[in-house]
This record gives sequence, C-alpha cells and structure tokens, in this order.
Amino acid sequence: MDVFELPETGQGLQSWIRIDSSGNSQVIEIDKLSIIARCGISTRDLRILDPLFVYPTTILGREKAIVANLEKIRCIITADEVLLLNSLDRNVLQFVMELQKRLVANGAAALNPRGSSNRSFRSTSSYSPFEFRALAVALEVVSGSLNFEASEIKSEAYPLLDELTSYISTLNLERVRGLKSRLVALTRRIHKIRDEIEKIMDDNEYMAEMYLSEKKRRMESPSLISDRVSSPLMQISDEGLFEASDPTIISSLSSPSESHRVTKNLNNNNGLRNRHKSMVMSSEHTARSVEELESLLEAYFVVIDNILTKLITLKEYIDDTENFINIQMNNLRNRLIQFELLLTSATLVMAIFGAIIGIFGINFPVPLFTNERTIKLILIFTSISAVLIYCGLVCFFKWRRVLLL
Repeated sequence: MDVFELPETGQGLQSWIRIDSSGNSQVIEIDKLSIIARCGISTRDLRILDPLFVYPTTILGREKAIVANLEKIRCIITADEVLLLNSLDRNVLQFVMELQKRLVANGAAALNPRGSSNRSFRSTSSYSPFEFRALAVALEVVSGSLNFEASEIKSEAYPLLDELTSYISTLNLERVRGLKSRLVALTRRIHKIRDEIEKIMDDNEYMAEMYLSEKKRRMESPSLISDRVSSPLMQISDEGLFEASDPTIISSLSSPSESHRVTKNLNNNNGLRNRHKSMVMSSEHTARSVEELESLLEAYFVVIDNILTKLITLKEYIDDTENFINIQMNNLRNRLIQFELLLTSATLVMAIFGAIIGIFGINFPVPLFTNERTIKLILIFTSISAVLIYCGLVCFFKWRRVLLL
C-alpha cells in the first residue's frame, strides 16, 4: 500500500484506508475537515465513525456518500471510493482483501464477459454499482464474523449444559453465567444490525438516496443536455414540436427579432423535452436500483435473521436447562425439609422419653423407685409409646401429604 500525507489543516490527522473502484488501496492520513469536504457529510456523521465514541450500528445515506458503522467496520462509501478507518482488526483486514478481490474480479469479468450462466448471488452482485458492492462486502464480513461468534458460543454451550445437568457445581454454574452474558451481548448486537437493515428496507425513498452512482450521473446530465440544445431546430405543429427540415420557416418571419425569439423558444422547448426524457429514464433506473438494493439487503437480512434464530434457540435451551436445575434444586430442598421434619419428630419423642427418665432421677425417697421390676416396666412402656408416637406422626404426615416417602 502507498502511504502519503496530506497537508495539515489545523485538525488532528486520522489514518484511513482508501479503496478505489479498480481495487487499488492506499493508506492516507487526512483531517476531519478534508473528509467532510471530500465526501459531503456532516460533523455528526463523522462522529459516528469515531472509535472513541460508542454508537450503535448505523447505515446513513447522504447526498454523496453512505456512512456505515457496522461493528468494527467504520467506513464512508462514495460512488468512486471507500474510505475505511485504518485498524488492525481482523474484520477490517478481511473487508479490504475481500473488496479488492471482488473489484479485481469484476474488472476481469468486464474484459472477458464469457462465463458460466449459473451465477450465484455473490457473482451477480459484482455487476451492481460500486457503492452496493462495497456495502455488500461490509455486510458479508460482519455477518460472517457474527456467525463465527455464534457458532463458537454454540459449540461451547451444549457440552457445558449437558455436564451441568448431570453434575451441578459452582464452577459449572459460573461458566454458564459467563456464557449467557456473552450470548445476550451478541444477541443485542445482532438485533441492532437486523433492525437497521429492516428500517432501510421499509423506506424506498431512503434506499433511492443511497444510489450514489445514479445521483452522480444526474448531476452530470445538465451539461449533456446543454450540448443537445445546439441540435437541429424543431418546428411547432398542432400537437407540439417537430423537426425543422426547411430553413425558410424561420426566414419567413416578419423581422429578425421575431426569428431569434422563435429560435430561442424552440431550443428551450427542445431542452425541456430532453430534460424530461432524462428524468423519466433516471426515475426508471432509480426504481430498478431500489429493487436491486432491496434484494441485496434482504439477502443479508435473511442471513443475520438465521444467526439470530440460532441464538434464540440456544437461549431457550439455556432457559430450559435453568428450569430443570431449579426443579432439581427444589426437589432437593423439599427432601431436606422432609428429613428435617423426621428429625424434629424424633426429637419430640426422645424429649418425652427423657422426661420420663428425668422423673426417675429425682432424688426423693419414693417407695416405687426402689422396685427394680417396676422401673423396667416403666422404661419398656415408655420406649414402646415413643416408637408408636413416632410412627403415628410419620403416618399422619404421609396422610397429610407432607412427607412423600
């Protein structure tokens, strides 16, 4: 890549990668005011591309440029070139290489029009205007990056969730929590891109504004029309205008001033008719371009929507796993409560048994306490009563469905 510096204009210079319509790229350093004057955008539009600010995914159509903020790809697309913020990010480098390859392949296809009749969407998009091709490459790189992240999360999630259902531990729960945070963040990013594309697809006028090549051709059309004004004169008929084949029509007028005035009117009418014809052709071309841009956006909308569907399915699987774990935890908690209830019942029975033993431990001269046989009978009766009371409590709890044993 060639590196050159433009003269400073009092603003901080930024490094940009410039890619022209032939696929040639170079790194330039240019200030903000020069970028604004060069691309016809506002300071607010340029602020969207500033990496120091955090802006959501945005695609703006302006008079001379398309301002695109797609994840790490922050670029300005005009009818002749792409200005991309220079970065060492993998997506930026992939965008530059892919766009250069598409443009070079398009130039080779223009030199050799023979090819296969079965062309894919990617190959047919190479015949689109330059700005559409650049926008398609940006969307393709971004959707590919998002799909890679989604596949990475998916491949990591399913084994972890299966392990969590079989063995619940603090480490596995912490890993699932981090995985779900990444999933939610990625889903939010994909939602923003999907909503931005859907917003553009719903507005035909906004899509027509993004056809920069057509607008540039319309800006150059008045010079072409002015050249046509010097064409052969047109005559005035009952229906309107017709071509003058006989110069005596003009010379037969009463005075040179009237002849000059009629000639001027004829030229003006001819220019208006040519301008109207050009506007009609431009409007038809714009309608076709809107359909072309809509089909391009729709293709990548479907791709991004499929990625979003995969993430939503994964999130539902995580939610189902969480519900299953909650059910297991509730079941374990209920079993612990039942065990606690059994221990409480046993403690109550032992307290009764201890009360009887405590009575015999009183240090009073009672004749009954001196009879050994009587003490044994009382202890046996107390033990049997304690067991019967405990079994009665257990049966009562089972009858009331407190214990599910």
